[in-house]
Amino acid sequence: MKLIPDWKKAHRFLSVQAMSLAAALQGAWMFMPGDLRAVLNAKLVAIVSLVLLIMGIAGRVIDQPKITAPPVPPEAPK
Repeated sequence: MKLIPDWKKAHRFLSVQAMSLAAALQGAWMFMPGDLRAVLNAKLVAIVSLVLLIMGIAGRVIDQPKITAPPVPPEAPK
């Protein structure tokens, strides 16, 4: 397995952010007390997680030039 060249910038990728939010939401739901879970809509949690995961897939295939573009060197003074 080989890391991508810009792996140090992974936290800035939409795919990583969206999937991290989905994981956090599912983790929070799993550890939430049962009485609080009964008040919240389980279907809504599932839908939000699904939307975040779809955003993660989209973020993986969409070009994100602010992250992947090589830095432009500053112009030399004249």
